[in-house]
Amino acid sequence: MTTAEVDIFDREAVFIDTVLAPLRRRLPELRVVMEHITTEEGVAYAADGGDSLGATITTHHLILNRNHILAGGIRPHYYCLPVAKREKHRLALRKAATSGSPRYFLGTDSAPHVDALKEHSCGCAGCFTATNTLSLLAHVFEEEGAIDRLEGFASLHGPAFYRLPVNPATLTLEKRADPCLWPEKIQAEPGPVTVFQPGFPVHWHVVA
Repeated sequence: MTTAEVDIFDREAVFIDTVLAPLRRRLPELRVVMEHITTEEGVAYAADGGDSLGATITTHHLILNRNHILAGGIRPHYYCLPVAKREKHRLALRKAATSGSPRYFLGTDSAPHVDALKEHSCGCAGCFTATNTLSLLAHVFEEEGAIDRLEGFASLHGPAFYRLPVNPATLTLEKRADPCLWPEKIQAEPGPVTVFQPGFPVHWHVVA
């Protein structure tokens, strides 16, 4: 809910209460995906939504809370929309993503804005996670004791909800003693794009 009177940190909860829930009561057969949920209210609503409701969660919202963006100075490369919220919401997202529930699946929302548009007086929202999402997810799922549920979240639950075949291709992740080393920036034609850095070492490498 993006109207001016709604606080940016309350947009999701207000939308559920005032738009989504009434809509789904009126049209119970409507299949809906809540794209990029960021709150414990979104997690709870999706959990109770039945087979016609799914919810995607981004990689960066499993890692960031609003302190990462704002505490000690503004970090524009962590600024995203929906904006990251309190730690309790991040923890709810991690619990949902790693639960094994088919209600939740990955939606990376990776945004390759060039630095000139991120580091700006009115900076663009988005985190560029396309290059390292699987390694970051493996780290999160291992921390939550759910590495065996990563494939479902990243590759199986989404196609199942959309009634599409699963991609037969595979990727292999390997945990190594040496942490992953990603480039700080990728040079694109319009300018450099900063790669999302989680702020901690990640030891899961994509090897094949």
